[in-house]
Amino acid sequence: MLTVNIAGVAHAYDITDNRPQKAASSEEISKTLSVEASKAADAPTLVFIHGWLLSRTYWQPLVEALSTDYRCLTYDLRGFGESTNKTTNQGAPSDGQSGNQSKELAKELSREIKIPADRALTETCGNKTEAYKASAYSLAAYAQDLRALLDQLGINKAWVLGHSLGGSVALWAAYLFPEQITGVVCINAGGGIYVPKEFEKFRAAGQQMVKFRPSWLQNMPLLPRLFTRAMVRQPLALAWGKQRLLDFIRADRQAAEGALLETTTEAEVHLLPQVLGQITQPVHFITATEDTIMPPRYVRYLASFHPHFREAEKEAEEKTEEKTKKEPGKEAEKGNASVSEIPNCGHMAMVEQSAAVAKIIRKVIG
Repeated sequence: MLTVNIAGVAHAYDITDNRPQKAASSEEISKTLSVEASKAADAPTLVFIHGWLLSRTYWQPLVEALSTDYRCLTYDLRGFGESTNKTTNQGAPSDGQSGNQSKELAKELSREIKIPADRALTETCGNKTEAYKASAYSLAAYAQDLRALLDQLGINKAWVLGHSLGGSVALWAAYLFPEQITGVVCINAGGGIYVPKEFEKFRAAGQQMVKFRPSWLQNMPLLPRLFTRAMVRQPLALAWGKQRLLDFIRADRQAAEGALLETTTEAEVHLLPQVLGQITQPVHFITATEDTIMPPRYVRYLASFHPHFREAEKEAEEKTEEKTKKEPGKEAEKGNASVSEIPNCGHMAMVEQSAAVAKIIRKVIG
């Protein structure tokens, strides 16, 4: 594990090196290294952003599948995984930290982000804004953390892949600093529709979840098995259940509650389609037929705001018609150039069906 300091928090990250490991002779080693060094310089960097109450660990299957051709960077969001050193786990007032100190920390991490006039957002009241006030755990604040990470690691261009909450962070990153973000792949991520009662239930349930998470929960023998079944179509391996339980317990309470509450307000939800509507880079959405957290209809709804969505949809329809003529009777694959749908899969596609996700990513990025 490597760390880099961002906003006073040591962020844990891992980055791959896709140089060759074996060669038959010194001459072949020299030639291979020369070729691979050239490839590595040109190969896209893929940055992976995990979802709420998760960590960078869940990207490992995809990293193993893609790191032969791409440099892969995974990291833990502020307050999650191993990026939890500044805020306190289980929330204030633990470890001597008072409620006032927690509020001061949240204020310290808040920031005002200047937005170019030609890409101004419309606030709920109808006013255009060129200065967005990003609260400590908002999507925009996490996007700014990503920019700081890329800058410190000297990464000038990258594709960003985000799961669930991480997908929304990726979209904000592409909107705020398009010069660094080549494109985005959102996995099990969508939204843009605010349903008051549903969001109230979701927020209330989430708050209850993070209130009581003592470390001894790890010793409960049945809990990992429960986590292997949460939000997925088929049970995951027990190791994933243990990892999910660990990440659930160690997530910082202030960050967990903040990310939950600050990213699901009516204003934030309605801003996301606006953000996507002003992204000119490629954006691809991967949805799953059995995802009950972010059903395909909500993914397709958000995807429809991308400037190139209609064009991609028309192109996909033409290809489907052509394929149907060539292979009559064969059911065409679901999805288009903007959205891919994985069958028999739930909300953890990168773990449930990593091979299918990797195949789509390769096709999108090239």
